[in-house]
Amino acid sequence: METSAPATQSVASEAIVDAGKPIASWVHTLIVLAVLGTYAYFGKLRADHLRTAESVDRVRMYLRTMAFEWLMLGFVLLGLWLRKVPFRAVLGERWRSAGAFGRDLGLGLLFLVFSLMISAVFISHGHGSNDPAVRYLLPVTAAEKTLWILLSLTAGICEEAINRGYLQWQFRVLTRSAAVGIILQALVFGALHLYQGFVRTIPIAMLGVLLGILTHWRKTVRPGMITHFVQDGLAVFVRR
Repeated sequence: METSAPATQSVASEAIVDAGKPIASWVHTLIVLAVLGTYAYFGKLRADHLRTAESVDRVRMYLRTMAFEWLMLGFVLLGLWLRKVPFRAVLGERWRSAGAFGRDLGLGLLFLVFSLMISAVFISHGHGSNDPAVRYLLPVTAAEKTLWILLSLTAGICEEAINRGYLQWQFRVLTRSAAVGIILQALVFGALHLYQGFVRTIPIAMLGVLLGILTHWRKTVRPGMITHFVQDGLAVFVRR
């Protein structure tokens, strides 16, 4: 019996994931890093201006950020598609049962406790929500808070897929070291948050390391997506 072309392609794509080969071309990865670096640089300049502005259009800022992150995720998935690699390589296995969802939800919420402990250490040292480096970011009106939840969901999905799913995999393959791959993606993750000020990139990079370890251990980004979404979403309860 002849094997169909789609079936052959499926087997080939699964082999790429199972063998730990690059899930996208290195040119594609360089483009991703260049775009992220450029966005981080101009984001830092824009943030410096907004900190001293008399008013901040948060709705526009949130919408712009969401648009960029979804477009960036789309470009990452395009790189996988060109290699015929299944999207699960960066998005994680879809939940096939309530038990699978519950397990990832439990891990995500448990991990949230550890990430909040790290944040609490820096908050106690004066780098919390009262820090002018981040105060201008927080939602105030009901509309802003609604958009913030959507922004948090976007960050949870897109940033985990891009950093812990895509970049961590590519760095691991390039360096032949899971530990180095985790560290490198965490450094990129921290740099992407330079708009919050250099000091705040330290705990953010540390969180990136922990999320990278979680992803490597669990073999999926989904618990990290839950942690990321809930932690960012909690900002709607922060008093200004």
